[in-house]
Amino acid sequence: MALTIGVDVGGTKIASGVVDEDGDILDRTLRHTPAGSAEKVALTIADAVSELASRHVVTAVGVGAAGFVDETRSVIRFAPNLAWREEPLRKKVGELVGLPVVVENDANAMAWGEYRFGAGRGESHVVCVTIGTGIGGGIVLAGELYRGRWGMGAEFGHTQVVPGGRPCGCGNLGCWERYASGTALLADARRAAEADPSSAPHLLELAGGSADGIQGEHVTEAARRGDPAAHAAFDGLAGWLAQGLADMAAVLDPGRFVIGGGVSGAADLFLDKVRTGFAERLTGRGHRPPAEIRVAELGPSAGVVGAADLARRR
Repeated sequence: MALTIGVDVGGTKIASGVVDEDGDILDRTLRHTPAGSAEKVALTIADAVSELASRHVVTAVGVGAAGFVDETRSVIRFAPNLAWREEPLRKKVGELVGLPVVVENDANAMAWGEYRFGAGRGESHVVCVTIGTGIGGGIVLAGELYRGRWGMGAEFGHTQVVPGGRPCGCGNLGCWERYASGTALLADARRAAEADPSSAPHLLELAGGSADGIQGEHVTEAARRGDPAAHAAFDGLAGWLAQGLADMAAVLDPGRFVIGGGVSGAADLFLDKVRTGFAERLTGRGHRPPAEIRVAELGPSAGVVGAADLARRR
């Protein structure tokens, strides 16, 4: 059975794993990301790969990277949280480890992992949406990963939903991720607690009495305790997600949406409302099959599994 290595490069951690043809991770490593140096990131990736390759016979390496990856799946044009600017990562890592290397956007790798081995199994048209600090995603159409002409497609979080709206880190205003991400959920909860402390008793208790002290995990815990402000924040998130998914359905017509990322761990607090809102907003509703909306199954391993499988199929 052919084995490949998948590497998931984040802003703080580099996770690597040896993956078999069934999507099972046989061995793992975890290293800190030296985010301020492109050279050190490449060396750290190579070190992790070399460690795993010393214990297993592997045929290729897939690297999932948080940034804009070019159409050849070799150069990272830009990464917001790492020192990558026109970085020839495939060439650097390949020379260091002596194996074929494929570089892919991390959300694309996650989407491919879920399509092949997770919540997307059995559906040929899948859109994955990752909800965390921002919003990322990946698209599989007719069994093929859609990357766009220049390799930079599926940046869902930066579609404009409110003209002239909240400033976004990308430089634009009113991007979807400013309203439907974990960051937006936290900001809404803090605003509600500050405006009306009586609506946020559990939020403020968990945060030590200060709205500024509220953290993401507090919003989830408070909502599960019945906190009105926390519930309102999740309701707002659900509404924005429902609208965004309905808009994507109008363009892509997938059979299934898969919701991943850190916020998906609280899916019990918002997913039913997303499904209801999606059905209410769907263009042509009542005259077309609605897409399924499921929670991702592979968790934080999706990027490693997807990157490894893409390397196998290079």
